[in-house]
Amino acid sequence: MQIQRKTLAQEVADRLIEGIINNEFAIGEKLPTEPELMKIYGVGRSSIREAIKILSIKGVLDVHQGLGTFVISNTIHESLESQMDKAQIEDVQEVRSLLDSKIAAKAALHHNEDQLKEIKLYLDLRNTLAKENKALECYQADINFHVAIAEACANPLLMEIYKIASSHILRSFESRHNDTEPFIISQNIHQRLYLAIENKNADEAAFIAQQIVDRIY
Repeated sequence: MQIQRKTLAQEVADRLIEGIINNEFAIGEKLPTEPELMKIYGVGRSSIREAIKILSIKGVLDVHQGLGTFVISNTIHESLESQMDKAQIEDVQEVRSLLDSKIAAKAALHHNEDQLKEIKLYLDLRNTLAKENKALECYQADINFHVAIAEACANPLLMEIYKIASSHILRSFESRHNDTEPFIISQNIHQRLYLAIENKNADEAAFIAQQIVDRIY
């Protein structure tokens, strides 16, 4: 599964939260109507409704049919994704790196055949794009390879943390112009990681994943 970027609804929800924190919308106050919010944020009705749903689930807004949507709290626990938005990329990279060996070991033990095929798909795509010197596309394939391993680890929390960290690392790469030589050099060790997972060798998978983190190729 490819890394998903923030949706319009999430962006609207974030801006509404900022407005509530900055007291633009006070507790007990009714939000503007949907058409007014559409004009304020420049998005469609579905994005506004989804944003309101997100904040209703967080306990920030309360929707009363026929009356409107009201602010009921300005105490908002910052999401992990929001915290990573504000973090240094080196700190995000460290979080991701600390998880790699554990995730690889668990994926070796718990993967199914469909998940293994997806891991292999991105492994091969990574190699093809590296040889074509398509840096951004290659990095996306590399990220997706590791995320596919995370999805096979049978721990939804680990998977979610890893995916969020990976999405932020991908964004940082988009601002740089790199060649694909490092991907070509590291293709063999990624192949070894795949084989360790395929063979259900958890210790080997963990060891190789740590070598990738430490860039011991």
